[in-house]
Amino acid sequence: MSRLPFNSLAFALLQAARIDAAVFAGQSLADGLLARVDPAARPAVQDLVYGSLRAYGRGDFFLSRLLDKPLDAEEVRALLLVSIYRLETRPDAAHTVVDQAVSAAGELANGRFRGLVNAVLRNFLRQQESLVVALAADPVAASQHPDWWLAQLQAAFPDDWQRIVAAGNAPPPMGLRVNVRRASRDDYLARLTVAGIAATAIGESGLALAKPVPVESLLGFADGQLSVQDPGAQMAAALLDPKPGSRVLDACAAPGGKTAHLLERADLDLLALDLKPSRCRRIEENLARLGLTASVKAADCVKLDTWWDGQPFDAVLADVPCTASGVVRRNPDTKWLRREADIFSFAKTQARILDALWQVVRPGGKLLYVTCSVFPTENGEQIARFLARQPEARRCHEEQLLPTADHDGFFYCLLEKHA
Repeated sequence: MSRLPFNSLAFALLQAARIDAAVFAGQSLADGLLARVDPAARPAVQDLVYGSLRAYGRGDFFLSRLLDKPLDAEEVRALLLVSIYRLETRPDAAHTVVDQAVSAAGELANGRFRGLVNAVLRNFLRQQESLVVALAADPVAASQHPDWWLAQLQAAFPDDWQRIVAAGNAPPPMGLRVNVRRASRDDYLARLTVAGIAATAIGESGLALAKPVPVESLLGFADGQLSVQDPGAQMAAALLDPKPGSRVLDACAAPGGKTAHLLERADLDLLALDLKPSRCRRIEENLARLGLTASVKAADCVKLDTWWDGQPFDAVLADVPCTASGVVRRNPDTKWLRREADIFSFAKTQARILDALWQVVRPGGKLLYVTCSVFPTENGEQIARFLARQPEARRCHEEQLLPTADHDGFFYCLLEKHA
């Protein structure tokens, strides 16, 4: 139990350091690490966690020059990384940050590293200018991405890789999707304007906020008038575009954003699958809030005999597991937890899913393949291999969205089965 006031910067630094240390030990933010933090302190802790993980390559570079030898106390090292991030983003409060970081260090390893934390952070402030100059010559530190990740981007996008990297290091945009069954997009945009929340219309029912706001502050969220969804992800429903009454499968559906969007656009006979019952409950909760209905089942979509009744589907959405390299700014731990071999592991899984789901598409029906990746092995190259295996498949539309200030990175390929 921490003795620090939960509303203090020291408490936030300490909690963020413990979460970062858990990530460095192999845990994922998706495992609910932030959910363990007191709700009142969570926003401040989240800002420190996400910011320090996005900037990990930078912070690690600085520590390599500030420490005489590697630091075995992982939580203390994480505290230094979080504190350096805070010093860089709040230079006006440098004295307070150092003081509060030392107080946080008193809660770790019986306080043995308070002096070291104080010395390292003060040395950082003294040497900051020269350290930043030296950092520019280190590609991993300057880009804040692993070297193998950079190599993938440079090979695939020689003209755009630097913009992709910059987007990956920036805070993500906040997009909304208006539930057109309960409100019109233009009416909701007008309500935001009255509330002083700047937003622009994007896509058929989307809104892009100028600045993120707490979901709870958005009028109509609780009663299902809108959902939080990136504008790039909102393209899925429009591309698949099943006709009213169609039999539709969302094969990897959790947390249910794309499932809900399909149902908001048309009345459908829709089956949503996901591997884990806990994830299926999230789908059901989201649908209930939005006033929508679908069949939801916990199942492995590849194992057809466990869920398929033999009746083909008019439209299938395959939002497959991937490296999530297009949404790394929302999952900043991913680029440090992933390894290059993971690309090929995901590609094998994706191929199995494609081949299995193709069997349930009716002749003349459609399958939309989706990833939130920018790596070609998972995207265009995956589709090329699939088309070579499946001569009755026809590619109707293929598009790689690269992450920008307006949306995340996604890959879409719409396939049609010859009748």
